Amino acid sequence: MNLNIKATKQATYDAIVVGSGISGGWAAKELTEKGLKVLMLERGRDIKHIEDYKTATLAPWELEHRGRVTTVAKEEYWAGMRTGYTANEEHRYLFENDKENPYKETRGFDWIRAYHTGGRSLLWGRQSYRLNAADFEANAKDGISVDWPIRYSDIAPWYDYVEKFAGISGAKDGLDVLPDGNFLPPMQMNCVEKTVKGEIEKKFAGRHVIMGRAAHLTQPQGFHTELGRAACQFRNMCMRGCPYGAYFSTQSATLPAARKTGNLTLINDAIVSEVIYDEKAGKVTGVRIIDQNTMESREYYAKIIFLNASAIASASILMNSKSKRFANGLGNESDQLGRNIMDHHLAVGARGTMPGYEDKYYFGRRANGIYVPRYRNWGTDKRDYVRGFGYQGGASRDSWGRGAGMDGFGADFKKQLTEPGAWNMNLGGFGEMLPDEKNRFTLHPTEKDKWGLPVVVFDAAYGDNEKKMRVDMMNDAAEMLEAAGLTNVTAYNDESKHPGIGIHEMGTARMGNDPKTSVLNKHNQIWDAKNVYITDGAFMTSASCVNPSLTYMAMTARAADHAVKELKKMNL
Repeated sequence: MNLNIKATKQATYDAIVVGSGISGGWAAKELTEKGLKVLMLERGRDIKHIEDYKTATLAPWELEHRGRVTTVAKEEYWAGMRTGYTANEEHRYLFENDKENPYKETRGFDWIRAYHTGGRSLLWGRQSYRLNAADFEANAKDGISVDWPIRYSDIAPWYDYVEKFAGISGAKDGLDVLPDGNFLPPMQMNCVEKTVKGEIEKKFAGRHVIMGRAAHLTQPQGFHTELGRAACQFRNMCMRGCPYGAYFSTQSATLPAARKTGNLTLINDAIVSEVIYDEKAGKVTGVRIIDQNTMESREYYAKIIFLNASAIASASILMNSKSKRFANGLGNESDQLGRNIMDHHLAVGARGTMPGYEDKYYFGRRANGIYVPRYRNWGTDKRDYVRGFGYQGGASRDSWGRGAGMDGFGADFKKQLTEPGAWNMNLGGFGEMLPDEKNRFTLHPTEKDKWGLPVVVFDAAYGDNEKKMRVDMMNDAAEMLEAAGLTNVTAYNDESKHPGIGIHEMGTARMGNDPKTSVLNKHNQIWDAKNVYITDGAFMTSASCVNPSLTYMAMTARAADHAVKELKKMNL
């Protein structure tokens, strides 16, 4: 008995954070800095900053297959191959093997995973935009799904807070549709982008071309360098892992900040199978894990649980957490758990060639692009669909790689390829996907993975609203490029893509004002298990059309502040 008590005490913390990605890293930082003893549980292996970024400084010829995709890789990373992200040998080691981690599809979904310390914070596109005031009111205004339980004013101070620490480069553009933030100096457009900006803004009222706002340090502050972070080196090799700590990741920023407090314990290879609900106490007391290598089951205990395993994984854990009180899964009395899957739809836009700048080039390999903020269904603009889209893109010159598709041979051909090629520019759309409770995932009743956990089954697709929007996303991009002087403009709209391709999965445990129609309250707490917080993409009530990671950061910091205050009041 004494041994058991001792073991329980050793496995007890003030808070447990499940997942070490962008939101999990923020939860650990905030809770440890507020004095709590925190256990972070990561289901995958450890990846140490700098030393484990094994391809970060390799030249193309130093890669085993020179970057080519092998037949084996195509089979093992089948979901990733559909997106193209995991095809590249440079960073494939940071993505998860789909064959070893199977899932099923009733309707297609591209589930891209990264099971290791830092999660997808090592892989994200780093575009960092705030939702605007209208985004938080859109569902209520349009009569779609449920209303957000918060407004922009509730989260604005937390955007300020996380932007400063993360280090977001960008310009104050003064646009209501895309609120300004707490920025480091922006990166600079190249000559073609500046020309395109001028032409579009002159010829299309209400449209703007701005520099992308990216989580890259352009002018590190003292608190950045104290953590070992340095300025962006303009290598554009970010998805290999950044040994300079220039882009924001768990490894470069939140993890060292949390460790600095002496209050963090990180355990890897710990797959959380369920959250433990104590029927007698009437509250959640901890989590149960499976060691991914030994299959051993263990339990850890805490007063506060933050679920940050990703929108799909966090909801899966809750579905698997059944008790007499929660027969349908913890927090699932509304039957909204796993529903309302959202992503951003893309693979639509236009590209073209810009003549007349053959004597111009650019400095370095900028790890960022330009951005065209939403203008449809904004102000007086009204379309036959609701919500809107933005564009990400940029201009660059063809490299020597263009030779793979050219006719030629010998010294003259090789000499030709030593000179930069034509200037090209792309505008790729990112559109909002509406919440729909029919877009969901479930847990398979009989099929299990190798750890004995139910296999996820997806059933989601884009709706009519997204399809109507894509027509404008394609045509508008082509129209703007042609108006800006580009030639050989080609519009594209790949309708074969599935939700998930944007790697912005959201909505599976949404926030709301009513426990009958939502999983979480306005503080990101499960309605009837208030010591459990969810601050990854699962909480999103609508998607906006901007990249969501900055919102996850802000909401995590906000929720952690609330949790600690409630703990001190003995309300949890």
